[in-house]
Amino acid sequence: MDIGACRAAITGGAGGLGAATARHIAAAGGSVAILDLDAAGADLARDLGGTFHRVDVTDAAACAAALAEVAGDGRLDLMVNCAGIAPAAKTVGRDGVHDPTLFAKTIAINLTGTFNCASAAAAIMARQAPVGPDGERGVIVNTASVAAFEGQVGQIAYAASKGGVVAMTLPMARDLASLGIRVVAIAPGLFLTPMLEGLPQEVQDSLGAQVPYPSRLGNPAEFASLVGHVATNPMLNGEVIRLDGAIRMAPR
Repeated sequence: MDIGACRAAITGGAGGLGAATARHIAAAGGSVAILDLDAAGADLARDLGGTFHRVDVTDAAACAAALAEVAGDGRLDLMVNCAGIAPAAKTVGRDGVHDPTLFAKTIAINLTGTFNCASAAAAIMARQAPVGPDGERGVIVNTASVAAFEGQVGQIAYAASKGGVVAMTLPMARDLASLGIRVVAIAPGLFLTPMLEGLPQEVQDSLGAQVPYPSRLGNPAEFASLVGHVATNPMLNGEVIRLDGAIRMAPR
């Protein structure tokens, strides 16, 4: 895939990893559509010459409609799923058992939301003409997390949701292989997203020091760069790529 000529849709594109990915693709010459509930995505889309679509990823019909609008009479080449939440709650804490509604909400956004957009994008891609020597029709990049493998204290809902994204990657890639659609997941470690940017600098430095090398928090632009590489490397398929500086998370 030539990202300089692709049409990409990015959930959670209003900030953090999604916004960095939108900037990366737009800088390369690609067309970007930002799908988010945060109205800040409209400003970013305008700055990048793209489009903004207010979408709740837990609403499958809304996801399908938004992506159909993005594709229009043309193509949808790249789907990047970055929308997600990361609540902190123990299975049993000071206030009692983990709120089942919060658990379900986390699964609905992080896992089901990823499936909703990935499957809707795949349906659009499947109808497109194949391009290139391998007959590729599109690429889907989902966002997992190192928490899928080393969930920490208080991350049961988040880890479960991201573990689902990991487990979904290979079968989805196998399902879509005959259609010329690739599926890859990226599992970032500690990145300087809005959630961590709100922490005191000394806390950020302490977290960064836990990363073996480079001993710092990841830059969202580095995540975006990997998305770009996944899009352009046709042999990357069905894989979950850790992007974490070799960190392995401790219990807390």
